[in-house]
Amino acid sequence: MLEISAVSAGKWTRRVAGSMLSAIGLIVFMFLDFWDIVLCTFYSFMDKIMEANTSPCYCQNRGNYVSGDRENEVSETLYGRKNVFRDLGVLKFRRNLKNSPKMGSLMVNRWSDCACESCISWQQNEDQKLHLVLREPSQAINEGCRGKPSEDVIFLHGFISSSSLWAETVFPNLSEPVKQKCRLFAIDLLGFGRSPKPRDCLYTLKDHLNMIEKSVVHPFQLNSFHLVAHSMGCIIALALAAKYSESVKSITLIAPPYFPSSKENASSTVLNRLAERRLWPPLLFGSSVMSWYEHVGRSVCFLICRNHRTWEWILKLLTRRRDLHFTVLDLTRHTHHSAWHTMHNVICGGAKLFDEYLEAMKKSGTILNVIQGDRDQVVPLECSHNIKVKVPHADVKIICNADHNTVILGRGKELTRDLEQIWLSSFENHKQR
Repeated sequence: MLEISAVSAGKWTRRVAGSMLSAIGLIVFMFLDFWDIVLCTFYSFMDKIMEANTSPCYCQNRGNYVSGDRENEVSETLYGRKNVFRDLGVLKFRRNLKNSPKMGSLMVNRWSDCACESCISWQQNEDQKLHLVLREPSQAINEGCRGKPSEDVIFLHGFISSSSLWAETVFPNLSEPVKQKCRLFAIDLLGFGRSPKPRDCLYTLKDHLNMIEKSVVHPFQLNSFHLVAHSMGCIIALALAAKYSESVKSITLIAPPYFPSSKENASSTVLNRLAERRLWPPLLFGSSVMSWYEHVGRSVCFLICRNHRTWEWILKLLTRRRDLHFTVLDLTRHTHHSAWHTMHNVICGGAKLFDEYLEAMKKSGTILNVIQGDRDQVVPLECSHNIKVKVPHADVKIICNADHNTVILGRGKELTRDLEQIWLSSFENHKQR
């Protein structure tokens, strides 16, 4: 009896705590709804003063900003996000501000973005291409193996990350055979790291693919290659693999965000699953704030990204470290414009095409490997199993005691060995033909 009473009391306590958290969450998100409307008016006013060419927000009707072919590339989550006050028509008075005079000079970056040398260095290059870390096969061995093909591998990072994810984890752990036979490309995706962050770009899936082709596939004449991607990069990798189905030898997806859904509801399903408006866990709350509130998110970027040098100096002082970990630096190496649009147009918008991409992998028989940590709090573990159901020949590997990041950062050597086995087996098969 005592055990039954204890269990009942525990359930009751959890229900009360859950109800209280839900009530507090309702108040918090209603406040954020209101604050986002206030900030919308503030940024509209400031943009017209500080910039010659203003960038409209998504608080108004879709038809005012996107039309023609581009409309199909833009996710409806940009416009379909619920906001109590916006739905009540609070922003109707903004119409009077549309014809106000524009002042100031033309700015490549927004006034609320960082303008330090490292953040705008990409603007100095006339031929805009993605930044990449290239590791060529060993020159000495290459000379002795002239005429034999090497394996090309393209690495794509996840959201708010960079090529450092691979350059600092996989590249240092390469074995000698791979160093001799493989050419590796770790890319900074459009809008992140040291790659271009143009204001006139909507950062759609097509935009990302075009830049990868322009920066890697075409200039290096890649007739065949492997793909390795993490999180958001998995969507771009699948799109690339579907387009180059005859050229892709293998594709490895690490923590892929795949939620089976109808094409009409796919984008909203992903937004609600990956950025559900909840207070707990904290990581989910942060994702919801940055994904649902355009102007609150811009303010966060204004405070942190625009002043990243100051924050880095403070962190170095507090940690007494000369160099910060690359994951800390990657958090600020984007603009709000690039991150906001990539989140919605790639992660959410790309969900509409996920099934088509997987179907293409199934038909082509391309080697498909899926890796995920069993403690992933960003992408549910069900996503990997969903891919296995869709593509039966996919090899799914679940890593114990690993989360969304430590599935890579905590096991660089193990991950590298797994990847090398895939690449080298492909090389041996090619050599035997």
